[in-house]
Amino acid sequence: MLGDITAADSIYIVCGYTDMRKSIDGLCAIVQNQFDMDPCSRSLFLFCGRRCDRIKLLLWEKDGFVLLYKRLAVEGRYHWPRNRNEVRNLSWKEFDWLISGLDIEQPKAIRA
Repeated sequence: MLGDITAADSIYIVCGYTDMRKSIDGLCAIVQNQFDMDPCSRSLFLFCGRRCDRIKLLLWEKDGFVLLYKRLAVEGRYHWPRNRNEVRNLSWKEFDWLISGLDIEQPKAIRA
């Protein structure tokens, strides 16, 4: 199904700032060149710009890429890690927290 992110085996957050003008090819180049990862793997890659109010999600499906874009409609910001030379693996729970506008470091959350 188009854009079914539950098909992803892993979720990676690309820390630091990303130029949100980049499209699929530009984001794939970041994944390949900067982090030496395969953008055609069954992984979901998350990118955020300087304003922290919008994110892009890159997902490979069998026949091509899907690029999802989310902009917060209310005033708020995503809590995005800013170590620009890092890509970080997220759990589905951390992904849910992030998309909901929460910090992925929840110190009071029960760890599995």
